[in-house]
Amino acid sequence: MKIGIVCYPTFGGSGVVATELGLELSKRGHEIHFITYSQPVRLELLGANVHFHEVHVPDYPLFHYQPYELALSSKIVDTVKAYGIDVLHVHYAIPHAYAGYMAKKMLHEDGISLPIVTTLHGTDITLVGSHPFYKTAVTFSINKSDAVTSVSENLKQDTQRLFNTKKNISVIPNFIDLDKYQSNPKDCQRDLLAQPHERVITHISNFRPVKRIADVLRIFAELHHKIPSKLMMIGEGPERESAEQLSQDLNIADQVVFLGNSNEVNKILCFSDLFLLPSETESFGLSALEAMASGVPVISSNTGGLSEVNIHGVSGYLSPVGDTDEMTKNAIEILSSDETLARFKAAAKTRAKQFNIHTIVPAYEKVYDTALKNCISI
Repeated sequence: MKIGIVCYPTFGGSGVVATELGLELSKRGHEIHFITYSQPVRLELLGANVHFHEVHVPDYPLFHYQPYELALSSKIVDTVKAYGIDVLHVHYAIPHAYAGYMAKKMLHEDGISLPIVTTLHGTDITLVGSHPFYKTAVTFSINKSDAVTSVSENLKQDTQRLFNTKKNISVIPNFIDLDKYQSNPKDCQRDLLAQPHERVITHISNFRPVKRIADVLRIFAELHHKIPSKLMMIGEGPERESAEQLSQDLNIADQVVFLGNSNEVNKILCFSDLFLLPSETESFGLSALEAMASGVPVISSNTGGLSEVNIHGVSGYLSPVGDTDEMTKNAIEILSSDETLARFKAAAKTRAKQFNIHTIVPAYEKVYDTALKNCISI
């Protein structure tokens, strides 16, 4: 099957999932065509089964905002015609599902049928998509898709609550390539970042307000007073500068390392003891799953789809959003003894196996087959 994938090419969860999905599908014999404005960050290898088509948006002074949706839909049409794409898989409702439908309309004029599969990832529904300025277009795009999936049951429920959807939504959770997290102890050079007696705490995000970066630092500050630790902050975003200042204010700057964006998350996680994710909302929590795959227990909020990933008292602990006291207490409990930590580490790794990429990806193949058979006529 020839599959077009439209996604954001960034370190965000939707872009990572879309890229990993495409790579796994290529290994299963499908021909994959990524269509976006730059090469996805985790797309390291192009070849016979993996292609990248860049969307160029001309810079015209006439436009206050450059029309990316127009350029994207035109590129989709060109790619479908040039390579005989069988199905288009768009990740994120805005603007990708909308652009996909416009491409479908244009292709219909030339007698070409293009099934569209839309995957909902989170903020495209709960934050951006639900805004009155976009809600009508998002509802239209979802209902005009040939198949719709969401990454968690919670996100499915939010979509049905916020939008007048007529489409059945299949829940296909995010996944992890466990082979990438089978680290050799020799690769985990823990002594590069922490002393032998220190615990290593990690946080990974895009440093947006919804991630509650200040909570991460406050939890760590209290934790460090009880258990000597180092905090690894991975990612970039608008909250980074204020986070660096807060680490100074809390007198923990010497214990906090800001590493920026990284393509070697698995190597960092392999020497971590605990993962913090106190987000305001998470449709799934892919970074938590990545931590668990490395055997790192998770302290997280109980919002959104996180409870579908992190099992309370097993792979870590869940707490109400903003309850940093409880999160700190739970973190100290996990780290208080080597025996307790070892138990949580083993349980986290076992839980992550439920999201093995080799188990999840066939579900998408079934969705593609269904979309091909039931393609909506225009």
